Amino acid sequence: MIGNIGLPELLLILLLVLLLFGSKRLPEIGRSIGLTLKELKRTASRVLDDEEQSRKNGRTGIESKKRNQIMS
Repeated sequence: MIGNIGLPELLLILLLVLLLFGSKRLPEIGRSIGLTLKELKRTASRVLDDEEQSRKNGRTGIESKKRNQIMS
């Protein structure tokens, strides 16, 4: 669905965002979105690493999670 958005539609969306939030708040909003995406990527990477480590150790994800909780 997002692939159908062209340049005119994108410009219209950006104009509406500018009108709604104002030019002073846009950098703050962009920064917070960037930090959110960075944290999401970091968390997803940790989950994948934990799953890979569990497979190497021959444990299921639930067993590994219980062991990590006990050790914490």
